[in-house]
Amino acid sequence: MGVSMEYRLHKLGQYLRGWTAYYGISQYYRPVPELDEWIRRRVRMCYWKQWRWSCTKIKNLLALGVSLKSAIQHGVSSNSYWQMSRTPVINQAVSNAWLKEQGLLSVKDLWGKAQGYTAKKEKASSSVPTC
Repeated sequence: MGVSMEYRLHKLGQYLRGWTAYYGISQYYRPVPELDEWIRRRVRMCYWKQWRWSCTKIKNLLALGVSLKSAIQHGVSSNSYWQMSRTPVINQAVSNAWLKEQGLLSVKDLWGKAQGYTAKKEKASSSVPTC
């Protein structure tokens, strides 16, 4: 059979960490969100392509919370994988949060770490008086 999505996301994570380690020192942020969006769309396309058959697509869309009518409409669609990865139904089903649960890293988060930003603000210690 083909390569599993778990393996693909693992290898992509390795690549993104290396890429961010090299380019993350740049303070030029503008392309980072676009790159993040493109990667998520590409991963959605891979999931859609991996599901392959209409019945599998419909079953997986239903499992991800899509209505029966929408799942059938999208599952039997003859649009390309790339076009389907941009539809609102696929974006709802294979959401950013779901992709994160599957192990997809965010370029924005990696870039933020490389720049020294942290997700949680550290509280100042109250035991040390400030003067």
